[in-house]
Amino acid sequence: MNKHIYLITSILILSSSVLFAQKACIRGVVKSNKKSLEGVQINVLGLNNAYFSDANGNYLIPDLPVGKQKLYFNLFEYEEVVKEINLKPNDTITLNIELSPITSKMLDEVVVSGTMKEVSKLKSPIPVEVYTPALFKKNPTPSIFESLGMINGVQPQLNCNVCNTGDIHINGMEGPYTMILIDGMPIVSSLATVYGLSGIPNSMVKRIEVVKGPASTLYGSEAVGGLVNIITKDPQSSPKLNTDLSGTGYGEYNADIATKLKVGKASTLIGLNYFNYSGRYDENNDSFTDVTLQNRASIFNKWTIPLKSNRSANLATRYVYENRWGGETNWSEVFRGSDSIYGESIKTNRFELLGNIELPRHFILDYSYNYHLQDSYYGTTKFYANQQVAFMQLRWSKTFGKHELLSGLPLRYTYYDDNTTGTKGLSGINAPSKSFLPGIFIQDEWKSSEKLSILAGLRYDHHNEHGSIFTPRLSFKYSPNNRNTFRLSTGNGYRVVNLFTEDHAALTGAREVQIKNNLLPERSWNVNLNYSTIINHKSGFIGLDGSVFYTYFTNKITGDFLTDPNKIIYDNLNGYAVSKGITLNTDLSFTNGLKFMLGATYMDVYQTNVDQSNNKVRAPQLFAPKISGTYAISYTINPWQLSIDITGKVNGPMYLPVVPNDYRSAKSPMYNLMNLQLVKKMENGLEIYGGCKNLLNFVPKDPILHPDDPFDRPGGKYYLQNGTPNPITNPYGYAFDPSYNYAPLQGIKAFLGIRYTIK
Repeated sequence: MNKHIYLITSILILSSSVLFAQKACIRGVVKSNKKSLEGVQINVLGLNNAYFSDANGNYLIPDLPVGKQKLYFNLFEYEEVVKEINLKPNDTITLNIELSPITSKMLDEVVVSGTMKEVSKLKSPIPVEVYTPALFKKNPTPSIFESLGMINGVQPQLNCNVCNTGDIHINGMEGPYTMILIDGMPIVSSLATVYGLSGIPNSMVKRIEVVKGPASTLYGSEAVGGLVNIITKDPQSSPKLNTDLSGTGYGEYNADIATKLKVGKASTLIGLNYFNYSGRYDENNDSFTDVTLQNRASIFNKWTIPLKSNRSANLATRYVYENRWGGETNWSEVFRGSDSIYGESIKTNRFELLGNIELPRHFILDYSYNYHLQDSYYGTTKFYANQQVAFMQLRWSKTFGKHELLSGLPLRYTYYDDNTTGTKGLSGINAPSKSFLPGIFIQDEWKSSEKLSILAGLRYDHHNEHGSIFTPRLSFKYSPNNRNTFRLSTGNGYRVVNLFTEDHAALTGAREVQIKNNLLPERSWNVNLNYSTIINHKSGFIGLDGSVFYTYFTNKITGDFLTDPNKIIYDNLNGYAVSKGITLNTDLSFTNGLKFMLGATYMDVYQTNVDQSNNKVRAPQLFAPKISGTYAISYTINPWQLSIDITGKVNGPMYLPVVPNDYRSAKSPMYNLMNLQLVKKMENGLEIYGGCKNLLNFVPKDPILHPDDPFDRPGGKYYLQNGTPNPITNPYGYAFDPSYNYAPLQGIKAFLGIRYTIK
C-alpha cells in the first residue's frame, strides 16, 4: 500500500514539475509608420512585471504561463493596442505590433477655446481643460449647470433657496465673471446666466472646454474670470439614435432623445429634452419647498452643410420653455402675484440661433442671435423682462512660416428691457438698454522652435457708454520633451455693467437695491503658470496637471448685503480684489480597469476696500471655499460588462451672507457630496444605470431666514404698523432672506435610468 502511495506521489510531483516547466515566450518589434518605437510599455494581464521595447523597437517577454494571455502595448501620444493570444507549452511566438499616433485621447483632443481655432490640447499655448460626456455620465444630471460641479475649481452656485437661481463660479469668482459660450459664441448672458444654464441638456454636448483666467482678448466682455465653452455635437459623427431616460426617488424625470438624419449631402441632428419635477418636499419643515418645481422642454436642431472646396457651413437652433416655481408648499398658480401665500414663479421662453460659414481665402463668418423672455413674480413683486443679443464676427487666419496669425472683427448688440427702475431714465419714462460693442483683435502664435512657442494678442473694443477698452495677453509654452509642458500666461479682462446681473438678488426677498454711483467697467489682470506631464508606470499611466494663478481686479462691482439688512448697496470697489491659489488635477488609469480622476484647489479670494478714514479693510469673498476638491473613481468588471462609479465634491468652509445678529454660522462646515452609480452594458447598445446621490445625506440647516413671514407684513406679528420690527416678537429685526445657500437641500436619493444607442 505504501509503495502505491509513494508511486502516486512521485507521479504527481513529476507531473507538476513538467507543467511548471511548460512556459512560453513572446517577442517582436513595435513600430509606427515603419519607424521603430523605443520605450513602448508592455503589460500582461495578471502579471506584475512590465516590459519595454529597446532602441530598435524589439521586445521580449519570457516565461509566460501557457493558455490565453492578454497583452497591452502603451506609449505616450500613441493609441493603446490590446492583443489576446493562446500560448502552448514551449511556444516562442513572434508578435509584431503597429501603433497609431494618438487621435482621440485626452492629451490630443482638439480644443478651440484658447486660440479660437482648432488645435490639439497638447500643442495649445493656453491651458484648456477638456471634459466629455463620459465624465458627466459617471454622475448623470438633467442639465449642464449641475454637471459642471464635477470640474475642479468650478462651482455651480445656487443664489436663492426659493427660485433656485444659479450661476457658475470659477476659482471663487462670482457668476458675472464667467463667460458661457455655445460653440464659441456669447449667447448665454444676463437673463440666461441666471436661468438659461439649467435649460441646456447634456444630450446636445460633445465636450466642454474650460479656460480659467481672463479671455477678453478673444471674447470681449464678461470673460473676466474665465470661460466655459459648450461645444455641441456634430451631426456627421453623432449616433443614429441616442435615448436617455431617467428618474429619481424624489420624482424628478428626465428624457433625452437625439437622432441623426441625412438630407441630400447635408447632415442634421435633432435633439429633444424634457424635464419634470413636481414633488412638494419639505424635509427641513420650514413650510417651503426644498427645491423648485420645474416643467421644462427644449428642442435642438443642428445642420452641417458641405460647400465647395472642402468648406462647410453649420447652423443650429434651440427653443426652451420652462415653468418653475418655489415657495410655501400650499402655493398654486391662483396665488401668483398675490400676498396671501408666498411663491416665486418664473416662466421662460428662449430662442437661440447660431452658426458659422467657412468662406474662401481663410475667412470664417460666425453669427448668433438669442431672444429671452422672462415673466415672473417674486411674491408680489412682478418682474417682466426681455433680452435680445445679436453677435457677428468675421475671422481670418493664416500661417506664415513659424507664425500663425488670427484676426477678427466682432460686433455685439444687446437689447434689454424690464419693468424695474433699472431701465427708466431720470424722467421715469421707460428707456430700454441698448449697447453696441464693436471691436477688433489680432493674435500671433510664433513657434520659435519645436520646444518653444509664444502667443501675443491685443483687442480693442468701443462701448457706446464706456468708450474705448484695450485688452492684451501674452503666453509662453515650453515643452522640453513630449511628456512635459510648461505654460505661462498673462492677460487682461473686462466686464461692462449689466444691471440685471447686479440687482437680481433683490427680487427674491424684501431687499431694496441702491446704486451709489455710475458703475464703471471692471478690469482684471491675471498670471497663470501651468505644468502638465504624463508618467508611465508598470500598470498604466498617471497624468498630472497643475496651475498657480493670481488675478487682480479693479473697479470691482460689489454688493453690500451687511450694512442694511433691507438693502443691497452696489458700488465700484474703492480698492481692489484678489483671487489667487493653486489647483491640481490628476488622472490615474490602470490596465485592470481601475481609474481615478482627482482634483484639488486651494484659493484665497478677498477684496480690500479703502474706507473714509483711508484705512484698508479686507473682506473675504462669499461662497468661495479655501479648500475644495472633486473625485471620480471608476472600476470596470469586463466579464460582467459592469462599471462602478464613485463621484463627489468636497467643499471646505466658505463665508455666507448672514445678517446682523444672525443665529446661523457665518461660515459653512466642510462637507462631502458623494454619489454611487452602477452601469450594466447589455447587447445591442442598451445600458442600464442606477445608484444613489448624496450618499452621506448632507443637507444644510436653516437655509431661509424668517420663513414664517415671507411678506414682512406691516402690522403683523413680527412688524409694527409702520413697518419697523416688533421689539418683542422680532427683537433682531430679521427680514425674509433665502440667500443662505452652500449645498443642495435634497438628502440621499436613488436614481435609475436606461440608455439606448444605435451607432
